[in-house]
Amino acid sequence: MQTISRHYIYLCCMVIFPLMTMVFFTTLMDDGLPTEMPIGVVDLDNTSTSRSLIQRLDAFQMSRVVAHYPSVNEARRAIQENHIYAFMLIPKGTTDQLLASRQPKISFYYSYTTLASGALLMRDLKTISTLGSASVGQATMRAKGFTDAQIQAFLQPIRLDLHQIANPWTNYNAYLSTMLVPGMMMLFIFLISAYSLGTELKFNTSKEWMARANNRGVVAIIGKFLPQTLIWLALVYSYEFYVFYVLHFPHEGSPWMLILLGLMQVLSAQGFGIFAFGLMPSLRMSMSVCSLWAVLSFSMVGSAFPVMGMDGALQLLSWLFPLRHYYMLYQITVFNGYPLLEAWFHFAAMAGFMLLPWLVIGKIKNAMLNYVYIP
Repeated sequence: MQTISRHYIYLCCMVIFPLMTMVFFTTLMDDGLPTEMPIGVVDLDNTSTSRSLIQRLDAFQMSRVVAHYPSVNEARRAIQENHIYAFMLIPKGTTDQLLASRQPKISFYYSYTTLASGALLMRDLKTISTLGSASVGQATMRAKGFTDAQIQAFLQPIRLDLHQIANPWTNYNAYLSTMLVPGMMMLFIFLISAYSLGTELKFNTSKEWMARANNRGVVAIIGKFLPQTLIWLALVYSYEFYVFYVLHFPHEGSPWMLILLGLMQVLSAQGFGIFAFGLMPSLRMSMSVCSLWAVLSFSMVGSAFPVMGMDGALQLLSWLFPLRHYYMLYQITVFNGYPLLEAWFHFAAMAGFMLLPWLVIGKIKNAMLNYVYIP
């Protein structure tokens, strides 16, 4: 504990930076979904019908019509310059073709450079094109004497009943922050765990540290990391209380499952950090490995791109990342509320990461007693 209080890097990496990470990610996506994303319109028809379509598009929550362009080339240039994310092209004669039932073609262009904005705007543009043809068809059929029920059955013969399980609001904050924040926390735990051991060699205090533990490696490791564990647990449980009970992120699991998940998160990350140093008893090399493994975890966790869609070798590699097992435990036991037995393999994997230091305690002890620090 004395070492933690003396070095500001512990205060920064164990308190300040994790708290900043929690606040940053949870407030960044506070609205749940991006709204009022800028789009453009190329209206070559310029009729009351086309203007009505544009007004409806502008009324959508996700979209905001910010500019009208005289040509497709100018609208395309605006997308390339990142002024807008998408634009809709209404060709000349669209209204006449609609009234004559000739199926006019309305085009929309959107950028998938940013996946979230591209997917959401594509949905809005597709919806408005469908609504435009439906409104004309509805007016025509009403003029011919059809009832509203007959019109509805003709325009929408199959009615969709959509149910978005567990996250009906499509809240990006609820499913991204629950992966990004724990991932950043595990990154800090990886680095601090390796740093704590490496600095004993760097500052030539390793022999004194081992002497205080009577040269018993297990006692030395427990004595060094127990105060860190308590600090990390306080941070993790504060984060869980904040997102699940203050921000009301969806969760079906019991509070005891959240407590267990936080404990497994901290201990497995510490176990990996200690193991990385034990494999390579070097401050620089062990921290480099921890950094690389933590950064790769965000790609291998499976939240943005599903693991089942990855190459077979990458699917196998994903089992070597603690964050992957944490995320699966969260998805199964907390987000969906299934019993822990349904995620026993991921629980066992995280327990394996917790036990990894036992494989290298002898090597760490030998390094502390005999190695000389090399910058």
